[in-house]
Amino acid sequence: MQFSCEFFVCTFLALFSAFSSTNALSHHRRPKHHETVDVDPSGKGHFRTIQAAINSVPSQSKHWICIRIKKGVYREQISIPNDKPFIYLKGEGKRNTYVVWDAHGSIATSATFSSYADNTIANGITFVNSYNSSPNRTHNPMMPALAAKIQGDKSAFHRCGFYGLQDTLWDVQGRHYFKLCTIQGAVDFIFGAGQSLYERCSISVVERGPHSVPGYITAQGRSKSQETNGFVFKDCNIDGKGKTFLGRPWRGYATVLFYNTTMSEIVVPRGWDAWYSVGHEKQLTFAEHGCRGKGSDSSRRVKWANKLSERKLEELRSSSFIDNEGWMKKLAFNILSP
Repeated sequence: MQFSCEFFVCTFLALFSAFSSTNALSHHRRPKHHETVDVDPSGKGHFRTIQAAINSVPSQSKHWICIRIKKGVYREQISIPNDKPFIYLKGEGKRNTYVVWDAHGSIATSATFSSYADNTIANGITFVNSYNSSPNRTHNPMMPALAAKIQGDKSAFHRCGFYGLQDTLWDVQGRHYFKLCTIQGAVDFIFGAGQSLYERCSISVVERGPHSVPGYITAQGRSKSQETNGFVFKDCNIDGKGKTFLGRPWRGYATVLFYNTTMSEIVVPRGWDAWYSVGHEKQLTFAEHGCRGKGSDSSRRVKWANKLSERKLEELRSSSFIDNEGWMKKLAFNILSP
C-alpha cells in the first residue's frame, strides 16, 4: 500500500535542520513516496497495535517505512528487531501519544520500548515505565524499570518523552540524537555507552525517596580510553524535585559534558560522584561549560572534574561528535532521492 509521505519528509528535515542546509537539499529531485501504515486502536487504521505494525515491516528493508500512530495510550511493550532498519515512528505529540508498560527488575527485559535496528526515528511519542509511578511508587521497591532501550546505530528522537524512576533510558550503544525530548527519573536515569547528543532536552528529576537522598542523572559506560562514546547535553534544562548529582561512572572512562545548560538548585554542590572509580578519577571526563542557574556554581565541585582542554571541548560539543561521517545528511538525502 502506497500513500503520500510529504509529511514524513517535512518532519524529517525539520528534525535534522541543524545538520543539513536548504541549499544542499534543493539540488535533489522531488520526494519519493514511502510506504505508510496507520495504527489506530479503534480499528480505523491498518493495525490496532504498534507492535503489529512493526511486525509487518519486511526484514532487511532498505526503504523508509512510516508508522503513523494515532493519539492515545498504548499499553504494550514494543520492540524493533535489528533486521528492521529504516522505521519512522510518528506519534501525534508527546502529550497525546503514550506507550506504557510496567516490566521491572532487569535492564535486559524491562524496557517499554526497545530499538535494536540502525536508522530508527521516533517523533512525538512518550514512552513510560509505570512500575515506579504513582500510586504504585510508595508500595513497590525501587528497581530497574526502563522506559526505553536504544541499541541501534544512527537513531534519532524528536519531541519524545521518556518517563521512569530508575534506569529510565538505556542509551546502550551507537550514535544517537535526542532533540527537544523530556527525560525523567531519579537514579542513573540516562545510562549506557551510547555516543549521543542531547540537544535542548528537558532533564526532569524526581525525588528518589522520602528522605531526599540525592539521585544521579547519568551513569555513562565508556570502558576504555580509546573508545569514542559519551553523553553530551547541549542547551538543556535540569529541573525537578529533590537533589541530584549530574552523574557517576558506570565504567572506568565515563565521559559526560553539560554544555550551555541551565541547572536549578537541585544539583548538589559537588556535582559529580566517583562511585567505584575512587582513586581513578583522572580516567573520568566529567565536565560543564557555559552553564547557568543556581545549580551551576562550580566553586564547590569535586576537584577532579571540569578539566577539559579546548580541543577536547570542541570535539565533544561539535555535531561531528555523532556525525563525523555525515550520516544524518545522508539519511535526509536518501529520503529525497527517487
